[in-house]
This record gives sequence, structure tokens and C-alpha cells, in this order.
Amino acid sequence: METIKIKDDHIKLGQALKLAGLVDSGVDAKIDIKEGLVRVNGQVELQRGKKIYPGDIIEFDGQQVKVEN
Repeated sequence: METIKIKDDHIKLGQALKLAGLVDSGVDAKIDIKEGLVRVNGQVELQRGKKIYPGDIIEFDGQQVKVEN
């Protein structure tokens, strides 16, 4: 499982996908999230602005990324 480190107490889901290199742009993140292709802690997440905190796990395209601070 890959990890990404954030400086603040949270990051928005779309930004986390970009930071992890899972999408190329915010537009790609928006589309993939709206289509229900992204899971946060095992649950499908449809909100691009969902706050992601350290310890959360994002799943997309067969990859898992854990958020750390």
C-alpha cells in the first residue's frame, strides 16, 4: 500500500487523488469520483470535497493509498 503525507489536518479527496498520482488533473478526479469509482475506508465516495484525514485509506483503480501526516 502506498502512502501520501499531508501537512494540514485534512485534505480534500480530489486533491488527495492528484497528490497520490492516481489522476492527472482535478477534472479527472471529479469525473472518477462522480462515477463512483473511488472508495474511502471501503465506502464509495461521491463528493470531491470530502475531507480526508490521516489514517484514511483511498481506493481507486485497484490501488490503495493511506494518508499520513
